[in-house]
Amino acid sequence: MHTMQREEKPLLKKAAADLRYFLNRGYPRDAALQLIGNRYNLDHDSRHLLRRGVCADAVADERRNKQVTVAGLHGARLVIDGHNCIITVESAVKGKIICLADDGFVRDIAGLSGGYRATKETAQALDLIMDFLQTAGLAEVRFFLDSPIRGSGTLAGRIRALMATRGIKGDAEAVKVPERLMADWEGIVASSDGAVIDQAKQVFDLAGHVITRYLGITVPTMKER
Repeated sequence: MHTMQREEKPLLKKAAADLRYFLNRGYPRDAALQLIGNRYNLDHDSRHLLRRGVCADAVADERRNKQVTVAGLHGARLVIDGHNCIITVESAVKGKIICLADDGFVRDIAGLSGGYRATKETAQALDLIMDFLQTAGLAEVRFFLDSPIRGSGTLAGRIRALMATRGIKGDAEAVKVPERLMADWEGIVASSDGAVIDQAKQVFDLAGHVITRYLGITVPTMKER
């Protein structure tokens, strides 16, 4: 697991506290991030960690209230933010930086988005996700992948094949705007994307659960770093 240098940790903790202070008072996120990043002379990863891990208390509380437990998945319909969940688990498998954000969701700082390409760790990440889905007692599982990302159709095919082999009812497809479909989903959404969480009624941190329970990783919170 990648760790921050010892001398960086106190600075990051102070920076996170400062950012939280500004966000709680309604300051624009980007401006506050730039100010604090420059104040503490933070590197790119540290700044991205703050962006992904720190949010206003009111936002954190609202998102936490939407979280569903594993028990709450039984008999439910789950839609999975495919690239979001897979990339987060892959990051943990690779030993990259991950954090438990203020809102209770586990996030990576990979920042791959459109540049994502399947790697050898993709198979392990998918197997771990399928291991969980196979035991969750879900009525239906749907994966939505971002079709503009290269290889999305092929990845959807891999997921469908794995689901069929594991006896998991559902489908996987590459679509242009997954966020729009997930916003209209009548069921539970699996994602750690803040915008997706804010639109959903109920959310499950699939990647976070797989990372902590199946990989056995203890993910530090932003206040513990």
